[in-house]
Amino acid sequence: MSHVVTIETQIRDPAALAAACRRLERPAPLAGRHRLFAEEVEGLAVSLRDWRYPVVCRTAVGELRYDTFQGRWGDPARLDELVQAYAVEKATLEARRFASPPRDPHRSVRQLSGRRSPANLSPLGVRHDRT
Repeated sequence: MSHVVTIETQIRDPAALAAACRRLERPAPLAGRHRLFAEEVEGLAVSLRDWRYPVVCRTAVGELRYDTFQGRWGDPARLDELVQAYAVEKATLEARRFASPPRDPHRSVRQLSGRRSPANLSPLGVRHDRT
């Protein structure tokens, strides 16, 4: 049996968007009002290679605004590259965020590793009282 998977990527994280731009060797996103052909849009503008107008990312709603005039003003494949790079960078940031617990900056690694737990606590911190 065949399974179809649909993935919809919304660009909402400015840090991941900036990382995607670095990955694609593009300038950093520029915040403000940006002119497309027929309108001005507020958001983070990304300049894609060989595009006449920027892609404007409205991160609050996950929306992209752009005008390619049916591919004449920019190759849609460049937009696909941006979305793919964003997805990779966002997944990387999230994986790093959940991979290691936050550490207390006032405690050294030596203090953390050399600490012994009481005899009645398991390695998971569950109390085992002996009666």
